[in-house]
Amino acid sequence: MAGTGENAVAAEDDDALYVLTAVLLTPAQFPSVLGDDYPEACAALDLAPLADGYGLVLGQDSDGARWTVVIDDVSLVAVAIASWDCGIEYELSPDERTVVAALPGWPLAVAVAAPGVPAPHDPKPEVAERPPLAPPDTSVWGPAQRRLGADEIALQWAVWREQIPEDQFADPGSAEGAEGASIASEEADGETKTGPRDGIRRVLAEAHAYVEKPPPLGRVRSSFAPGDARTLRADGPGWSMVARTDDIAFVLLDEEPGEVLPIGRGAQLPGLLEALDKMAVRPA
Repeated sequence: MAGTGENAVAAEDDDALYVLTAVLLTPAQFPSVLGDDYPEACAALDLAPLADGYGLVLGQDSDGARWTVVIDDVSLVAVAIASWDCGIEYELSPDERTVVAALPGWPLAVAVAAPGVPAPHDPKPEVAERPPLAPPDTSVWGPAQRRLGADEIALQWAVWREQIPEDQFADPGSAEGAEGASIASEEADGETKTGPRDGIRRVLAEAHAYVEKPPPLGRVRSSFAPGDARTLRADGPGWSMVARTDDIAFVLLDEEPGEVLPIGRGAQLPGLLEALDKMAVRPA
């Protein structure tokens, strides 16, 4: 999603911003590393959870300082991201009237830098007027790392699906056999643990509760999958679930560092996934 580094938008101090990348912050598509749902992700940036969402433009000013420009022209950012993903150059130059805020720092890790300016650094306090944004700590297992792990499974579904033998699937009714696989792709020791079984029961119970009482916006999201299936993503306090509506589910738990716990379809999972898909938010 990296831009050309040559695009510029107005920053808070009227200095040019050299665009490096951009992301969507909407109910259906938001950086899950920032929170379990859309309002939580917005709160991480001190933004109100507007129904239409935002576009986040990340770049550097002429001094090299990191800035995140928040705009309300979501479609513009969506077109830019789609173009960059296809290898097409696109000048992301939002109208100043669409700028909601210019926030110091970056809420996400960015691996590139603008050419011809100093290395990325936080703006000076007298310029920033607020503490700079910084990416969540993912060096140790916790909510941010758990959500990133779920992101990776959703992106690499076929790879993870092939790792799990059929006899390692947990039955949604009993949650037996949930040894799981490591997020680092190491094989589990094969020992069925009480913790994962209890954790899976809790996740399934909370997911069922979402169907009865809708959770905060973005807790359940539905996106494209091959064939007639959908990829489902659900998150809750201490857990993330990734599933295909025509297949199985994977669960990650805060209390089980690095473990990916598979849940077989059984008799209950298909109905739960269908119900979740009906109430999930979807990309426009």
